[in-house]
Amino acid sequence: MKSPPWPKGKKLVHLDLKGAPPRLEYLLKLIELFSKLGVDGLLVEYEDMFPYDGDLKLLQATAQPPYSREEVLSMQEFAKSKGMEVIPLVQTFGHMEFVLKHRPMWSLREMAPCVSTLNPHRTEGVRLVMEMLRQVVELHPGLNALHIGADEVYMLGEGEESKLWLASPGRTVEQLFLSHVTKVAQAIKEAWPDMTIIMWDDMMRGMSQDTLKASGLVVLVQPMLWDYTPNLDVDTTVSLLEKYCRAGMSDLWAASSFKGSTSVHTCVPSTQRHVDNHVQWLKVAAALSAAVNLQGIAITGWQRYDHLSVLCELMHVGLPSLAACLQTLSLGEFSPEAQSKVAETLGISSVEAEAMGRTTEDESLFPGRRLAELTVELNSLLNSEDIRFFENNMYVRGWFSSYHQQRKMVSPLIAMQIQSQASAYLTALQEKVEALREEMVLLYPESTAQEWIVEHVSPVLAPLQRITEDITACVNEMVPSNILPAHNQTASFE
Repeated sequence: MKSPPWPKGKKLVHLDLKGAPPRLEYLLKLIELFSKLGVDGLLVEYEDMFPYDGDLKLLQATAQPPYSREEVLSMQEFAKSKGMEVIPLVQTFGHMEFVLKHRPMWSLREMAPCVSTLNPHRTEGVRLVMEMLRQVVELHPGLNALHIGADEVYMLGEGEESKLWLASPGRTVEQLFLSHVTKVAQAIKEAWPDMTIIMWDDMMRGMSQDTLKASGLVVLVQPMLWDYTPNLDVDTTVSLLEKYCRAGMSDLWAASSFKGSTSVHTCVPSTQRHVDNHVQWLKVAAALSAAVNLQGIAITGWQRYDHLSVLCELMHVGLPSLAACLQTLSLGEFSPEAQSKVAETLGISSVEAEAMGRTTEDESLFPGRRLAELTVELNSLLNSEDIRFFENNMYVRGWFSSYHQQRKMVSPLIAMQIQSQASAYLTALQEKVEALREEMVLLYPESTAQEWIVEHVSPVLAPLQRITEDITACVNEMVPSNILPAHNQTASFE
């Protein structure tokens, strides 16, 4: 059943710059497209791409240069010219990998093996995050809102100082979390009294209404409840939002996903999966009481799950999904009308990236479309059973087993035909990889292309390369080299 369109409130698109940060020229093209799609603002997660200076300069990315101060200002100015607000997201508790991985910061970890969580007992920790925030705020003139993260604070309470603190009667991990976030929020309000503070909600989901009320945090922050699943539980989500409202946090946010939340290594998003997530969020919005003041929705697009994980779906291949999700919010359903609007806006024939095709050669409608096409093609080849499971091929397992290789007793004819097929697959992959690399470096840093290829292509290429090398070694011991046929003269097994 159709839901009402998304109620009054901002529609933010999340820019996850800790993975595959777009070159400025491409970033501006994306912002131009976002404005055409009806986006009201950007939730920008810089991490190590922010040009921190002074003692924080060590936080800057090394695989590629961070954005310059001029580029950060240019991005903001362009977004504002398109009517979009820019809200920076700076992690202040959990997901601090990009900070705590550096040796000078090791002492600020909650636990030595946990790179993500800040020790809440160290005053240096609060000073650190406040200096990070200060530099970000100063490079965002006229900033009205700030997102302080605080999600997935893993291993909180497991550090020695936390265990000592928790040993006192009546103290809980919930209070430990609330205490740190309240300190940070109070410090922000002291520095910038009119700043709106947004934070992820997940660490508060299991807390009682009374616990939240007693913390003092409720008058300082606006929770952003995130759920990226296609089968989001509407009743549970409504109940959570109503609980936050009753606790004193009536200004609330939702967070959905248009890519980057299927699996940690997914390359191409399913538009339908993400549309389903937004259909559920529409049901949530329609079911909320009038007391809940829904400020808007952040449509997240993760480039990697965290700072130390692999790249997942990148922005260029997620644009059909983003456009479809925005249309769903605008119309209350993903109707044929919505699908037609997305196809027309992007110049494609299908909203699913794997079958998008094209209806126009106008690249300005879909910045990065050629790279999206190449990503889909290469991903399809990488996931083809013939290539991915080549080592389980009947002829490989039947005539080129580990036993055969150890004894160097193989059927030369069959071995050479196996090698011919592996070589053909290698050639096809290498041609597509090179085409993708050439296109990718136009939109992203060279390091992104290198990382994507090593992470997603190398695991598939390696077995094929190994088989061709092992076959050569075995066959050379059984057949005179002067009569070995060329690979392209052998028939392939079908």
